Amino acid sequence: MQLAVPTETRPGERRVALTPDVVKKLIGAGWEVRVQAGAGVEAAFGDAAYQEAGAIIAPDAAATVAGAGLVVSVNAPSAEQAAALPPGATTLSFFGIGQSEEAVRALAGRGATVFSFDLLPRISRAQGMDALSSQATVSGYRAGLSAAEHLAKFFPMFMTAAGTVPPAKVLVMGVGVAGLQAIATARRLGAVVKAYDVRAAAKEEAESLGATFLDLGVSAEGTGGYARELSPEELDRQRAALAEEVGRSDVVITTAAVPGRKAPVLVTGAMVEGMAEGAVVVDMAADQGGNCELTKVGEVVDHNGVHVVGMANPPSGMPTHASFLYARNVANVLGLMGPEGTLAPDWEDEIVTGMCVVREGKAMAPAAVEVLGGGSEGSGS
Repeated sequence: MQLAVPTETRPGERRVALTPDVVKKLIGAGWEVRVQAGAGVEAAFGDAAYQEAGAIIAPDAAATVAGAGLVVSVNAPSAEQAAALPPGATTLSFFGIGQSEEAVRALAGRGATVFSFDLLPRISRAQGMDALSSQATVSGYRAGLSAAEHLAKFFPMFMTAAGTVPPAKVLVMGVGVAGLQAIATARRLGAVVKAYDVRAAAKEEAESLGATFLDLGVSAEGTGGYARELSPEELDRQRAALAEEVGRSDVVITTAAVPGRKAPVLVTGAMVEGMAEGAVVVDMAADQGGNCELTKVGEVVDHNGVHVVGMANPPSGMPTHASFLYARNVANVLGLMGPEGTLAPDWEDEIVTGMCVVREGKAMAPAAVEVLGGGSEGSGS
């Protein structure tokens, strides 16, 4: 089966879905791999490396996907790209259904099968396939570095002949994979770190990395290891308790996200106004609407001397290792669904069914059912 790797078209995207070393392994397993010219250049993987691995370099997107049975990308295809895919093709990528409704309809119309890393079940045997976690690792690391870059102070304590400089005080909100990496990065840089999460289970993890965990009396344990959405009353209680901690912090890093929903607002404008001039808020959830009321995606907002950094597509800022990790997630999924160079998904497997958005044109994921009106729009009806 032919596997196609097109160049990413999302503005600012620098990652590539497969790296040359993974391409070589897939070809060894029986896949024919076609990579669009220049697809990996932004991530420091040139065409020559893919050719050496055995891939065919295609001149443009159309030539890349022509005849492909499987198209692997980082981001969901646009409606136009979806309409150009071969009938019955399969796609594998991050696929936010709510942000890709036109693409869902176009893919269903082509009788396509769509798998999304967004929907991967959080179970032990799927850990090696968990691209959300691998990319969150990159995001958390970058958030820590971004905070240090924008703060007009040192992160570590310095004892100098000119006097002692106290360490920066960092508050990390949300102790998932991204939050833990932000904690670890801030700690490595020498900051004093506090952490907060609505999941009580996060306390031990945060403390294992040297952070002090804040218990504000608001718990929101969800399913699958995620937090559930807080009620308006719980959000009000949470914000009131957090306001004092935010005001005492030099840096606030926010990472809170609820799958499939707009990011919760944890840091209000009033909280930012309570921070000292020169303080920094780094919002990792900017792409999902932001955890800070003042966040603007991809911008640094100066609000009374406090800088609010809206991180857009954080993993793209470190594309080499982000692609390195993502490619391995893809390889592990294909090890399950296509171990001998052709797709043969076991539709009784909870990972296969859990990741499926559309199967042969028929909506499978609940959100896709809503988009397509409860049925197929393509040849799979």
